[in-house]
Amino acid sequence: MPANSDFLYHQIADQIEKLILDSVYKLGDKIPSVRQMSSERGISPSSVFQAYYHLEAKGLIEARPKSGYYVSYNPRKTPALPRMGAPIARGRFVSVEDMISEIYHDLADPHVTRFSLAAPSIELLPAAKLNKAMMQAMRSHPFSGLSYEDTHGNKALRKQLARLAINWKGAFSEDEIIVTAGCMEALNLCLRAVTQPGDLVAIECPTYFGIFQAIQNLGLRAIAVPTNPLTGVDLSAFEKILEKQPVKACLFVPNFNNPLGSCMPDENKEKLVKMLAKRGIPLIEDDIYGDLYFGKKRPLTCKSFDKDGMVLYCSSLSKSLAPGYRIGWCIPGKFYDQINRLKMVWTVTGTTITQAAVAIFLENGRYEHHLRQFRKVLHTQSMRYAQEIAAVFPPGIRISRPDGGFVFWIELPQGIDAFQLYQDAMKYGISIAPGQIFSADAHYSHYIRLGFGQTFTPQIKDSLMKLGKLVINTLKSS
Repeated sequence: MPANSDFLYHQIADQIEKLILDSVYKLGDKIPSVRQMSSERGISPSSVFQAYYHLEAKGLIEARPKSGYYVSYNPRKTPALPRMGAPIARGRFVSVEDMISEIYHDLADPHVTRFSLAAPSIELLPAAKLNKAMMQAMRSHPFSGLSYEDTHGNKALRKQLARLAINWKGAFSEDEIIVTAGCMEALNLCLRAVTQPGDLVAIECPTYFGIFQAIQNLGLRAIAVPTNPLTGVDLSAFEKILEKQPVKACLFVPNFNNPLGSCMPDENKEKLVKMLAKRGIPLIEDDIYGDLYFGKKRPLTCKSFDKDGMVLYCSSLSKSLAPGYRIGWCIPGKFYDQINRLKMVWTVTGTTITQAAVAIFLENGRYEHHLRQFRKVLHTQSMRYAQEIAAVFPPGIRISRPDGGFVFWIELPQGIDAFQLYQDAMKYGISIAPGQIFSADAHYSHYIRLGFGQTFTPQIKDSLMKLGKLVINTLKSS
């Protein structure tokens, strides 16, 4: 299909979607026929069909034989947003090791439906094109990838990563970037560079459990900041914490926080950077989900507003391209030398051949093409999952509304123990992430994180139905 046709069908689909979400078209309403829309817009019927197929895939409309297309989505049935969590009153050492070990002990088991993962289905990733880039890297590398790579990473890869930063108004050279083994290594290196054991680190509430593990392993203490399920860190609450607590560093996920899915408005990011710069507090920014936005443009980063080199930007291709390649990076600003020395001591260097292959993949423009399709699929899946959850879970649940990433944060009725629900669900081969692992104090005992990275299939639909019945039966027996 020509590029202008592709643009036209998305334009039509977006317009009708907005009308449905704004309740201009209500549940059961008939939308214009393909012939009528084609005539009114002066476009081909095939472009209209593509638009309607796109809306069908999202679960917004349905085709009725010999009748046309009708709205099948009711926005009034969308559950409310989860409530904000309370901050931890004082810093404390963090440990959720045992629970995490049980949930993630066997990630490769094909018999388990893993809603517990914040990751894409492998079939959504460009395996064939990556394999081609890998073969090209092996042929073109002087030693077929057998030699050590530079400590700070493959130069061609760093150059491509610097170009990616242009998407969020970042202007960096390859010499300001350090390649790491995934985003978690980048976060660990940054924490080591800006803290000492016993220091207090501000984090979101809730936040990704890997951040708790990193803080614990480094002998640091965590203090949680209330986080809005739509707009991220509550800046007024955070300012009060800074006035009373000796915070030495912050580690936030401003774009599509895991597990909330919240995205901090760009003006709030700018305020946050200024607030911390005034106090000389480093901000470690985890932007691993930034490229996975569902809207028209990529959200900016805190690093976009950094004038003093106090924002240590971290990201990875693990969520968007190749989890197994372990390609991450950081742009650490004024802490570059410390990070580079720590990298040398900790892991010396990264894997040579995967860095070379990804550099080739990025050079050929394949990443941007993949992301355009990938984001559409994820957005569609998020809507299908959300509608199914609202249909099969009990009334009164609350669910987040992420505009990017992979996960929903679901508040279940009081009386549900999320970890017990996980154990019950595993009897049916269904894995979820209980809310307790996203809090330092098990505050979220009746919350779960549910990933929508797996393609929506009849098996997924059946698993969601079983999970919903488990929640309902648990409520009846409590």
